[in-house]
Formats: sequence, C-alpha cells, structure tokens
Amino acid sequence: MASRILIVEDEIKIARFVELELIHEGYEAEKTADGREGLEMALSGRFDLLVLDIMLPGLNGIEVLRRLRKESEMPVIMLTARDAVMDKVSGLDAGADDYITKPFAIEELLARIRVALKRKAGNVEEKHILAVGPVSIDTDRYEVTVNGENVELSNREFELLKFLMMNKNIVMKRERIMNEICGYDYMGETNIIDVYVRYLRTKIDDRYGIKFIQTVRGVGYVIKD
Repeated sequence: MASRILIVEDEIKIARFVELELIHEGYEAEKTADGREGLEMALSGRFDLLVLDIMLPGLNGIEVLRRLRKESEMPVIMLTARDAVMDKVSGLDAGADDYITKPFAIEELLARIRVALKRKAGNVEEKHILAVGPVSIDTDRYEVTVNGENVELSNREFELLKFLMMNKNIVMKRERIMNEICGYDYMGETNIIDVYVRYLRTKIDDRYGIKFIQTVRGVGYVIKD
C-alpha cells in the first residue's frame, strides 16, 4: 500500500509541483495551503508523513507542529526559508524529524522522505491500539473493549468508532464522517451517521454508564479525553 503524504504549503506552484512528483514516485498525496486545515488533516490519521511549510495562513508551521505533537508522532519534514537558522532550530525543538531549505531540489526532498518513512517503519510499536478513557480498539484484530470487556460491533460501527477515536478532541462534521465511513458516492439515507452513533451509544455509553460520544448540535460528533 502506497504511503500517504500531506503537503501543507501556501505557495501554490511549489505545492502542486511537490504533489505531482510524489504521485509520480508512487505515493498518494494531498495538499492544503492553510495551517488550521493542515493540522486537522494531519490529525485525521490518514497520512504517513507531513511536509510542512513554516510561513502559513491560519496557523504558522511551528504552531501546527507543536499541536500535532500532542497527538501524533507522524514524521514531519519542515520547509524553511534559506539560511533561516532560527526556523530550523524552532522546528527541531518543536518535534520536526527533518528540515529542508527553499529553494530545494526535489531529489533531496524525496530522499529525506524515504529516510523518514524507513525510520517510522523501523519504530513499529503497538500503534494498532487506540485507547481513549475506558475504551480500547485493536485496529488489526477489529476488537473493541470497554474496561477490559469485549464489545461486539458491526464493521461500520467499528469504523465509525475508530474514526472518532483517531480524531479525539476534534469535532467531526457529519458530512466528513459520512465521506470517511460511507464513501463520497454514498447515496443512501442522510441520517445514517446519526443512526450508527445511536447504535454505538447503546452498546457503549448506555451499557457502561459513560458519556463517550458527545453531540455538537448542528455540527457533528466528538470523543474527548
């Protein structure tokens, strides 16, 4: 399966050039020009590596990295201005795995991406276990436990729970959840997400007396620490 790389870069030509080169090399790539959107995408759990500019609208790259590191150990390669030593120092202090200065040769960026991904693959721990409060899920075995007790879920219930737990503390809009769980071409009932949230609440919240999945009226759902 191809590694998925997120590019957060507000210089449109650079972002598009890097995206095309990554796709040509066999990676899957997505891009955004906004720091806040980039952080949300990075926290979605869908990407294996982040290429992150420093000067960004919304949130600058250093702040994006600081917030990302509270939730994720995803490899991050920072893009910095030429000779901006303090940018490099700030990026590494905030948790960047590597940095590269602009203008850069695409071959160098690709080499650094390969190194970062190999390093990540060599650091395989129990990453397939997600845990929030009393709820744990094993994404490899498709097992869910609450306080150590197994809970039987359907595949779609499991995928919904996994998506919300991977994005804990972030309010997920119903449309975004539907796109992730049902696919962009889903033509069924528009309230399907509400139905599956109700199923999950019956099996987890009601059964164990906890308030695990919270509703944000008019927006969607969130699971909080």
